[in-house]
Amino acid sequence: MSDAETTPTAASKPKSGWLNLAVDYGPVLVFFAVYRMSSPADHNNSVAEVLAVIKGTASFMVAAVIALLVSKWKLGRISPMLWLSTGLIVVFGALTILLQDKVFIQIKPTAIYLLFGAALLIGAWRGKALLKILLEAAFEGLNNDGWMKLSVRWGWFFLALAGLNEVLRHTLEFGDWIAAKLWLFLPLSFLFTFAQLPMLMKHGLAQEAEDEVLSDPPHE
Repeated sequence: MSDAETTPTAASKPKSGWLNLAVDYGPVLVFFAVYRMSSPADHNNSVAEVLAVIKGTASFMVAAVIALLVSKWKLGRISPMLWLSTGLIVVFGALTILLQDKVFIQIKPTAIYLLFGAALLIGAWRGKALLKILLEAAFEGLNNDGWMKLSVRWGWFFLALAGLNEVLRHTLEFGDWIAAKLWLFLPLSFLFTFAQLPMLMKHGLAQEAEDEVLSDPPHE
């Protein structure tokens, strides 16, 4: 990432929690919807099942690229995490379509989680909180100790998600695995994020919020 992307020019773009969620999880919802609409009632029909996967995968790839463009247009930047995840979606999606094997879609999350987890933990081991590069705008005021703890915790969490994805893809039918991506992984991510708030508040996040309140007195 260039310095220009982390300067006030990028920061001047409006922050939007719902838009971040749409960028992160919109492509998954598109894949789920298209697959469900195309999936045959008889899941023993392997040809129709593969066709549904291909339709969903193509939609997934298009939605991921659109999310990338929306992030640049509306948020002013594209995070390294989004670049990497979109690249892997396109690569594994292309393999799925060309080889007509849905396994590539299932191992894509494992690859992403392993890469992110390993990168964060190796960075922490070397004394660098890499998560700060990705999320600094979302946690303004957080001190270095807070960033380091957050990076380590997310690193282990990503590795745990990689292991969970491998267990689920080996034990669930494809349709059930897709549902788990929405109804299990998404809530787990939210719960894990909220569980970090006490630690974040101890390391500067609460002070930042207090400073903002003091600097913006209520209007009469």
